[in-house]
Amino acid sequence: QVQLVESGGGLVQPGGSLKLSCAASGFTFEDYALSWYRQAPGKEREREFVARIIFTGLTDYADSAKGRFTISRDNAKNMAYLQMNSLKPDDTGVYYCHTEVHAREYWGQGTQVTVSS
Repeated sequence: QVQLVESGGGLVQPGGSLKLSCAASGFTFEDYALSWYRQAPGKEREREFVARIIFTGLTDYADSAKGRFTISRDNAKNMAYLQMNSLKPDDTGVYYCHTEVHAREYWGQGTQVTVSS
């Protein structure tokens, strides 16, 4: 079955960096898009789009992520990454890896990112 497992979250000071990882299994990883979403504190019903990378390597970013975040993938390892630089307190939240396979959505369990001094 499709599984997505995030890692790499933590506590970081404003201006710092983190690299999130998403380990994928159960599907032909190289054929599908991978996205990152985040859920801010107090917004349990809202997951905000952050970035997407499709199978060609083409990327797309939310305005809030452009110029600071970089999404990438390693098809040989079935891994996706989100490099986050110049982090701000507003970036705090739970970050989720997402994919859609055969019209069904899959989410990981999430990894917490806290940006605070």
